[in-house]
Amino acid sequence: MAAAVTAAATVQRPEAETAEEEASNPQWPLPPEHRPSVPGTRPGDGEEAPVRPLCKPRGICSRAYFLVLMVFVHLYLGNVLALLLFVHYSNGDESTDPRPQRREQSPKSVPTLGPLTRLEGIKVGYERKVQLVAGRDHFIRTLSLKPLLFEIPGFLSDEECRLIIHLAQMKGLQRSQILPTEEYEEAMGTMQLSQLDLFQLLDQNHDGRLQLREVLAQTRLGNGRWMTPENIQEMYSAIKADPDGDGVLSLQEFSNMDLRDFHKYMRSHKAESNELVRNSHHTWLHQGEGAHHVMRAIRQRVLRLTRLSPEIVELSEPLQVVRYGEGGHYHAHVDSGPVYPETICSHTKLVANESVPFETSCRYMTVLFYLNNVTGGGETVFPVADNRTYDEMSLIQDDVDLRDTRRHCDKGNLRVKPQQGTAVFWYNYLPDGQGWVGEVDDYSLHGGCLVTRGTKWIANNWINVDPSRARQALFQQEMARLAREGGADSQPEWALDRAYSDARVEL
Repeated sequence: MAAAVTAAATVQRPEAETAEEEASNPQWPLPPEHRPSVPGTRPGDGEEAPVRPLCKPRGICSRAYFLVLMVFVHLYLGNVLALLLFVHYSNGDESTDPRPQRREQSPKSVPTLGPLTRLEGIKVGYERKVQLVAGRDHFIRTLSLKPLLFEIPGFLSDEECRLIIHLAQMKGLQRSQILPTEEYEEAMGTMQLSQLDLFQLLDQNHDGRLQLREVLAQTRLGNGRWMTPENIQEMYSAIKADPDGDGVLSLQEFSNMDLRDFHKYMRSHKAESNELVRNSHHTWLHQGEGAHHVMRAIRQRVLRLTRLSPEIVELSEPLQVVRYGEGGHYHAHVDSGPVYPETICSHTKLVANESVPFETSCRYMTVLFYLNNVTGGGETVFPVADNRTYDEMSLIQDDVDLRDTRRHCDKGNLRVKPQQGTAVFWYNYLPDGQGWVGEVDDYSLHGGCLVTRGTKWIANNWINVDPSRARQALFQQEMARLAREGGADSQPEWALDRAYSDARVEL
């Protein structure tokens, strides 16, 4: 359940291979009036709408620039036409040439990907039966429609849960980290924001004053420390940003503030584990070729559950296993980030041939597994599930921050209690109306509530899809080429997590 945009993020490693042990694709029995219609591909599905602005705000669209551009275009077209005429008359009419004509090789085309499947929620509480394992039925229950969220009891057996925990312990877990301060400052530097631009970005209601909740809404980055109203006022006092002490910054007060003092303050105050955005440990488990047969079987079960293409599922991230000790938590976040002109997906960036300052995790779906029963706390909260409307500023009202999973989990709209073997899954993006990825679904905001007693173990399977249909197709094509040319050994290091791929653990 990692946060959205990261600067210079580590690229996730895709997988390959198929398993042999499970049933054929499940059928999804729906009443006729609710049967989903899969949109067909339309002309232009493979074409990309431009993501970068056509011109910069100043100068580049001036009349002088336009005239120079037009002169260049006319000269260029004139030279091209002259060259074509020269070639034609030099070679004669090709239709009368008795020699066999050689057809010019066109560049290799990137295939257009079909529509992404998406399970319909129907209504909250709706249940359907599917067969994901041979000889056994599973029941999928709709938990919410915003986001599209489902629960499957018994998706994993108790033995499978214990195996995953054991493999994670064998590999070793590391402390989960949010964005380091150095990378944050470097990323902010590449954005070239003026003090006025930053103020206007933070001033959500455009009243010319920065309230505490406006600042809190934007403090998800930095050194990983979770900021509270008390923290913000303490910082204001330390860097002398708020002379009158009312907790509100005017444009003049903000302009007088040196942002370097802010970064210096954040570096000098080391946060305790209970003050972090995320307090947990995690590791990654290989699910591709050579993995433990149970790990392969789980991936194939996810493939049948999602009904997505094998290429998408197999080339997604490995299984992330997370341990929350007593006092562990993860404040509310979304698993995917929007792709702006300044961002690119981590999993496809090496084939995109683009240079951008930010990377983001592009996770079409999240499949979360509960690996044990938690003695106290540890629920997964969806603070705004099925709200009529979504407003980021309304998340913080009257000293209650709905994103704060240590203090206000009980105020969230929906909480899922951990039950060993149960899986929950949801979609992180809205559909775009053409069978592909649209905008990030703000209602997918979720977090891990404070573990008040015992230990909580979960695992995540994220299904990676680039919002750029053409870029996702190019990525899949390139990975298929690497596999054909030399199998898994020919793939780059980022493409495969080989660690413990040969581990065999007796259940």
